[in-house]
Amino acid sequence: MSLSSFPVPVLGFAAFSGSGKTTLLEQVIPLLRDSGIRPALVKHSHHDFEMDKPGKDSHRLREAGTGQILLASPWRTAWIREGDGSTEPVLGELLGHLDTRALDIVLVEGFRHEPIPKIEIHRPALGTPLLCAEDDRILALACDERPAQPVDIPLLDLNDPPTIARWIRHWLESA
Repeated sequence: MSLSSFPVPVLGFAAFSGSGKTTLLEQVIPLLRDSGIRPALVKHSHHDFEMDKPGKDSHRLREAGTGQILLASPWRTAWIREGDGSTEPVLGELLGHLDTRALDIVLVEGFRHEPIPKIEIHRPALGTPLLCAEDDRILALACDERPAQPVDIPLLDLNDPPTIARWIRHWLESA
């Protein structure tokens, strides 16, 4: 699926590892839900991970060689696709698996090089460069202290998730 034709607004959270993307999202998502917004999340990981438990049927069938598993119950549905360990997932393809009828926004953690609107999470104390200096798709900068260099985008207080959630709601209204 093309990112430009995806029917639901997509907003990325981009930062270097250890900046607090997951922690921020963990705080912002309930605030969005409480305001009536139905979010989905697509998260990129550089690490291998297991979704199912060894010994369970889905794990046994995956270990037997199934390339894709769709596990469904009245409580949740999970889609597991085996990768080759080197090919990066494609965001547009992943978005195609979402049920857009039940969504108002897709939040994306990672995938910082994808051509989507983003909020950058930045902690100057980590000594990493500002991504917004090179990426004009970054619409706001959430940081825990003012960056050393001036920026031409809104600054958001990383330690104030309600303000970040309000900014997202405002952006969503104009998207």
